[in-house]
Amino acid sequence: MNRVPIPLVERRLDWVFLGFFVFNLVFITYFVDVEQVLIPDTSSFTYPVWPPKAAVDLFHWYGRTHDPLLVARPPFWRATIWLDVLLFGPYYVAAIFAFWKGRDWIRLPTIIYSTMLFTNVVIILFEEKLGIHAAPDFGRVLGSNLAWLVFPVLLIARMWKSEHPFTRPAPGT
Repeated sequence: MNRVPIPLVERRLDWVFLGFFVFNLVFITYFVDVEQVLIPDTSSFTYPVWPPKAAVDLFHWYGRTHDPLLVARPPFWRATIWLDVLLFGPYYVAAIFAFWKGRDWIRLPTIIYSTMLFTNVVIILFEEKLGIHAAPDFGRVLGSNLAWLVFPVLLIARMWKSEHPFTRPAPGT
């Protein structure tokens, strides 16, 4: 059976997902996370070319003030950052294209991505709440990470409903 993409204008929630993907691609993965890859030790480093010095200083201030895990960077944390840079970044590029154009092939990668992201964030939040790098104000850290718990659930719900989340049968078929 031939299928045609459902126009993006008819998929209003997908605009929200597109915004989430763009934000993660541009700001989180290749801005915040790249800083953490390039500066594994925040107590002794040389400023990298990217991200800008002011951003690095802001990330480190936030970590020292609100989110000690962000500056401690234990091995499990660095593993999640590498997953973000090496897997999630390329996923965001593919997802932006697929959600924009209405391509069903992104369904399974979205389910895989969402389960990985949700799992990573739950593990990180357990450390933030109960670990040796516990946040002094867990509510603030939870609030700043809430989108990365909610969006994976919404994406799985969106993809789970149908094998063809972005297309419908072509007229006359």
